[in-house]
Amino acid sequence: MSNSLKIEGTEETPNVTFEKGTSTFEISGRSYPEDAHSFYEPIINWLVEYSEAPAAQTHLVVDLEYFNSGSVKKVFNMLYIIEDIMETGKDAKVIWKHKKGDELMQQKGLEFQKFLQVPVDVVEY
Repeated sequence: MSNSLKIEGTEETPNVTFEKGTSTFEISGRSYPEDAHSFYEPIINWLVEYSEAPAAQTHLVVDLEYFNSGSVKKVFNMLYIIEDIMETGKDAKVIWKHKKGDELMQQKGLEFQKFLQVPVDVVEY
């Protein structure tokens, strides 16, 4: 497993910065790739490998301006992996960031709070 995963964002895909050494993983920007499965597959595979021997603390920071229905399932997959890490006794949480006034993204974060056992901090900026 590589120590980091970096994907430069585009108009249609988010910026991804996962650094194993910091145990803080960030995904930001817009997510409406034409093929969500192909885009997210290496991200999810990296997280699955990481989850096999996670650090004592893991934070996933999600700061998406927009994501389409194809991306929702993949984002859920990522959040479930973080939840799985927490269930092994490690400190894990999701930080769901949204811009002030972006009620849609705030609502999505609150929905994820309800469905997941892992803590989801919904943060406005």
